[in-house]
Amino acid sequence: MSLVLDALIYGVAWIHVLLAPYTKVEESFNLHAVHDLLFYGAHRESLQKFDHKVFPGAVPRSFVGSLILAWLSKHAARLANDLSLITSKFDLQIVIRLVLASMNAQGFCFLRRAVARRFDRSTSLLFTLITVSQFHMPFWMGRTLPNMLALPFVNLALYLLLNRGSKATRTSTTRASLAVALLTFVAVVIRAEIAGLLGLLTIQLLSDGSLPITRLIRVGIISSGIAIALTVSIDSYLWDHWPLWPECFSIYFNVYEGKSAEWGVSPFWTYFTTFLPRLLMATLPFIPIAFVRDDRVRELTWPAVLFVSLMSFLGHKEWRFIVYVVPVLNIAAAHGAWIFVSQRKRGLFGRLAFLAVVGAIALNTATTVLLTRASIANYPGGIALARLNERYANSPHVHVHIANLAAQSGASLFLHTHAPPYQPHVGVIPPAASSSHPWIYNKTENLEPNYIAYDSPFTHVVAESRDALPDGQWKVVDVIDGFAGWKVRRDAPGLVWKNGLEGLWSVLEMKKEHKLWIFEKRRG
Repeated sequence: MSLVLDALIYGVAWIHVLLAPYTKVEESFNLHAVHDLLFYGAHRESLQKFDHKVFPGAVPRSFVGSLILAWLSKHAARLANDLSLITSKFDLQIVIRLVLASMNAQGFCFLRRAVARRFDRSTSLLFTLITVSQFHMPFWMGRTLPNMLALPFVNLALYLLLNRGSKATRTSTTRASLAVALLTFVAVVIRAEIAGLLGLLTIQLLSDGSLPITRLIRVGIISSGIAIALTVSIDSYLWDHWPLWPECFSIYFNVYEGKSAEWGVSPFWTYFTTFLPRLLMATLPFIPIAFVRDDRVRELTWPAVLFVSLMSFLGHKEWRFIVYVVPVLNIAAAHGAWIFVSQRKRGLFGRLAFLAVVGAIALNTATTVLLTRASIANYPGGIALARLNERYANSPHVHVHIANLAAQSGASLFLHTHAPPYQPHVGVIPPAASSSHPWIYNKTENLEPNYIAYDSPFTHVVAESRDALPDGQWKVVDVIDGFAGWKVRRDAPGLVWKNGLEGLWSVLEMKKEHKLWIFEKRRG
């Protein structure tokens, strides 16, 4: 059963990658950093070719997570190439995302084992089913947000703290020290907000005697010193700015200067009233049951709840800033669900309790299916560039301009199929038609429409409007549709009556609308 549950976690994470292989702009820094490290290397003469030199972003981000992912992906790509699974750059993007998904999946597998030891196998089973039935966590496990690069380290630290007997009152000093060191590293290097969670867990470890104060100081000094030295040396070199500590700069920019508010401000309770319900979905109501009934759950969850409360004081809020508490709250939900169904196994109440738990997981799954279907149709830029690459695969002279929406919705560097760089040792070689005349992919922003239409060297344009270019000079060769919402079909009752459960899946119909237009310049 243990291997089956592990395979389920891996399988669901991989399926989400394969169903929605394209990426959004928020994933681009780490994704393109891995691209540049794999194709160019980290030699000083290569750094000017890196994508962050052209698109640096609002604040510098650390390359350390990208380096780890690039190193792992290089070996996975070589294996995939030996199996003839890589035929283009885009295949390499999928490999990279599968590697990251595997890192996060393994973190959940570790946690699942710790749950079985700390609570019981039934709670471990329910933890797995709840986690894979939710949308956000499995969908984002393989996406190169800094938060997803940090999550494997956080889950490994939680595993170290949780992996003890059901009656143990504290964690061993060695495990507590390793957990603090891991969280310190990831807070210093990848995501600074984890320092809040680290502080709360440290208070807990000190109060229950798991970690003496002298040991904590020693571990903190050594781990933070190593982490700071690592990030400053690597990131100063790759950003060509000395000295640079990206996460320290991020705190200064977003918190001290308050610049994060420029991306929007939400009310104090937004994490509790909006984001946590979205993340946890229908299994959220089982958490209070476990919290009230079991001391182990209270011990586990209070740092997570206080962490979310601390993050609520910051005006700008996003679900990914608190994603680290989802595994902990899923453990609480799983144990609460098991308590709920095991109280009275016979009789009407027992049957209703069982149906409530099964129904919650089924509702999670059904909602996740809908959200995944919507997400698959929400990457028009990736679809547009893939179609352009395929349509003109045999054309040696192509110079395409990529509009902002396309660049933000999937048109990553890994879709620059017909342009260098290439890496034969991982199976990425130039296509025959463009090997001597490589394409040019141009993402320059804010170009004048008249320049694009009449004076530019572009042969093709991926535009955001049908009227972006004049018909006399350009012709539309393809239109890319994207997700625009859901609508309930008028014949919904008849569908359900005629087709039963199968008809339910047809009740909601996806609405689509034109998002991007591919233009080709007319000849003559």
